[in-house]
Amino acid sequence: MSTLRVGYELVYECPQPTPMILMLNVHSSRVSELLVPDQLTTTPPVPVAVYDDSFGNRCSRIVAPAGEIRITADARLTDTGVPDVIADWAQQHPVQDLPQEVLVYLMGSRYCETDRLSQMAWNLFGYSPTGWGRVQAICDYVHRHIAFGYNFANPTKSAWEAFNQGQGVCRDYAHLAITFCRCMNIPARYCTGYLSDMGTLPPYGVGDFAGWFEAYLSGQWYTFDPRNNVPRRGRVLMARGRDAADVPLSNAFGMNILKSFKVWTDEVAEVAG
Repeated sequence: MSTLRVGYELVYECPQPTPMILMLNVHSSRVSELLVPDQLTTTPPVPVAVYDDSFGNRCSRIVAPAGEIRITADARLTDTGVPDVIADWAQQHPVQDLPQEVLVYLMGSRYCETDRLSQMAWNLFGYSPTGWGRVQAICDYVHRHIAFGYNFANPTKSAWEAFNQGQGVCRDYAHLAITFCRCMNIPARYCTGYLSDMGTLPPYGVGDFAGWFEAYLSGQWYTFDPRNNVPRRGRVLMARGRDAADVPLSNAFGMNILKSFKVWTDEVAEVAG
């Protein structure tokens, strides 16, 4: 077992009082592992109302005052330290046998245009093994096809655009792989959260939140990460949805400037009692 320190510091400036919805909590599936809660705090202090959205993600509502507001959390949680599962035996379900609750993850969505990429998906993957092998073939292709760079980040970029441009950030890898999976009748959903550097070699990148996806095979959801395309340790889920439009870190209902953005996901040494 490992202990992870996870957290963030976001600083916004608003010209007037601005309602905001924040999706910054560790997912409910990991709450029982928290040693120190990921309590959202603001400077200056403002009331925080918490609710769960239709996808089961924890959301916080605030009204940011005019001027600067600092939003932060600093948590500790236990982690197995085990890499992402590889289940190469997992099979694809015929669409008619899928549970009703996963059918929404077969449909096109804001950033995942299944209608525009369907024929390309069948051309590329129609003869690949079904099940796990097909999802992995999709990840292999996306990993090779997209060049990573923070300068390629664009909040409006869709899977279709990422495919044609051949460049992007982790969310673009996930969106394109999700779209290809859905085109091949494999339910896939977008995930966002923390991802540590445990088990990887330096140099390490600047701390950031990560995007990956889950595919539904053999009756359960499995993690896939086409950006890194290797099993990783220290992955902490925050939110799931159809695509990034469902899981924004923040939604501000008014003008605002993000002045500072810091994220950390670090393995910490256990202190003997």
